[in-house]
Amino acid sequence: MSNTPMAANPLTRAVLEIDEYASGLGWDQPARLFALVDTARLRTEEPALATQLGLQDEPEAAGLTPIEQEEIPADRPLDEFLGTIAWPDAVAGCALTVERLMLPPSAESQVPQGLSEKKLAAWVAEHPERQEVRMTVAVLRDGARESALRLREKDSPTEVLTGPDLVPGLAEALAATFED
Repeated sequence: MSNTPMAANPLTRAVLEIDEYASGLGWDQPARLFALVDTARLRTEEPALATQLGLQDEPEAAGLTPIEQEEIPADRPLDEFLGTIAWPDAVAGCALTVERLMLPPSAESQVPQGLSEKKLAAWVAEHPERQEVRMTVAVLRDGARESALRLREKDSPTEVLTGPDLVPGLAEALAATFED
């Protein structure tokens, strides 16, 4: 995709490409799961698929191609669903994009104790300082991680925050999909 910086490493470029794709779909979208495959390997082993994905004209530089997977079941908790995934050897990594509400650190002391998960979610949804955020998190088999965060109120490619440790819990859950 056009707005990903070429100077970034392949994992960062893949995360930003997925973030740009998700941004084009708009907000209030379901979570989306992607396999990350080595682009050069994909061209060699699956030339028809590479052509279908428009990769025949891409530069030969090393890179990762995100391939969206089937829909994530809406009736199942995300962590439970991730626990059922196993990737074939051809998959170098995976990524997930998901929207959530978050509160600033200053609101942590206001969180009522003893609420059920459902009641806590309702409390956060009503909090005046809540922020809607889209998180895109990716991991590779070798342990590399990258994330992109986009706030709904600052929905611009120039306002996307990136870094390997922005959503550590989700990165751990994705990394677990590669464990035997």
